[in-house]
Order: sequence, then structure tokens, then C-alpha cells
Amino acid sequence: MERLPEAKDISVSVSIIIPVYNESAGLNQSLQRLFQSLPAEPATEVIVCDGGSTDNTIEIAQQFDCRVVSSKNGRAAQMNLGSREANGKLLLFLHADSELPDQWYSEVTAITEWGFFPIKLDGTHWLLRIIEGAINFRSRISKVATGDQGLCFQKPFFEKLHGYPDILIMEDIAITKLARRISRPFIANKPVLTSSRRWEKYGVIKTVLLMWALRFAYWIGISPNRLHRIYYPDNIDNLR
Repeated sequence: MERLPEAKDISVSVSIIIPVYNESAGLNQSLQRLFQSLPAEPATEVIVCDGGSTDNTIEIAQQFDCRVVSSKNGRAAQMNLGSREANGKLLLFLHADSELPDQWYSEVTAITEWGFFPIKLDGTHWLLRIIEGAINFRSRISKVATGDQGLCFQKPFFEKLHGYPDILIMEDIAITKLARRISRPFIANKPVLTSSRRWEKYGVIKTVLLMWALRFAYWIGISPNRLHRIYYPDNIDNLR
């Protein structure tokens, strides 16, 4: 007998979707903080979408009350799979190295179609304060946000956008540009705390200049595949 599709749990209010790839170093701590912040009611769910990790990322995620699904590598593909698996009315896409603010749930329940959070970087370098301020100013003015700002979509609205474009990089920029054509985003008051590891590893100024250059290149039409090779020059382990 053919197995019927599993029924969707319509009681779930928010689905938190986390794309991961070789995140074992910090995933346990990130998931601990996340589960401590979940409201008792109404129900929320956490879906971890693995892109082929070769460390023990999956084993760590399985220690928590979350669903773990496997996908081909690439944030867009992973998040789109997570959205198809999601039961929630609202989809909240969260990077593995990001932390939601206190009372985040009361913020996202105000979202009618889509929205995002401001960002705060966890490093102490004084230039990071300028960077996070510039990111928040730019996203508020342009209505275009990046994935580490905790993008949120009502599920019907996300499906109306046909999910994230299937590109290797700039999928967050692409989907928010599509979304802003339809409606203005809700911008939360409290920021998501996210890792500054890439800035610190490769140099703050060098990383900022590279990101600006990549966004300009994307704006003038250079292929995301080519930009991906520039941003991750070494190997697939740099995909995150």
C-alpha cells in the first residue's frame, strides 16, 4: 500500500529553519541558546537543514528536539527544502552562528508578510560597530537585507515568491529585492547577534571591501556562480 503524505501540524506557529554545513564547533551552544528562547506556547519548531557536513554537525543537532533534513549543499537549496518541510505559518531563517534577541517571538508575530532584524556583530573591534551600523542603515533605507539578519516570511508569501532563487550566493539579496516589490518589510527593534568570525579571520577592512565589490558586481549582472568562486576561493569548506 502506498504511504500517504504525513499530515501537516497546523498548530505550529513559527518554523525556525537553520542551514548548516560543518558547524560542529559552535552548533551545540547555538542550539542551547535557541531552545532556551523558545516560547512554551504557541508551538514552534526547529528544522536543521544539513548540506552534506563531514563533521558531527548532524549528531549534535539530533541531540535537540529538532528535525534534521539533508539537502544538496548551498544555502538556497537547504532553506528551500526546510521551507517545504515546515509546518509553521511563519518561516524564520536563522544562520547557525546567529542568536535571536530576547522576546523575539513578540517581534515576529507582528509580521504580516515579511521582515527581518537589525544586526549586531559579536566581536569587539571598533570597526565592527561602524559596519553593523552601516548594515542596519542600508537595510532600513533600501529594504534589502542579508541572511544573517534573520529573514522572516509568512509561508504563503514565501511561496508566492517561489522561495529563494536557486543561486550559489546572494540568494538573500535576491529574495528581499523580490519581496520589497510587493510590500514593505517589518523591521524588528532588537537585533540578531551574529558572529564576526569572517571579518576577524580575513581582516575587517579587506572583508568589507570584498563584500561591497561582490554586491556591486551582482548589481551589474555578474553571474552568482562566478561571485561564489571569488567569495569562497579555497574549497567548499568555506561555503559558510
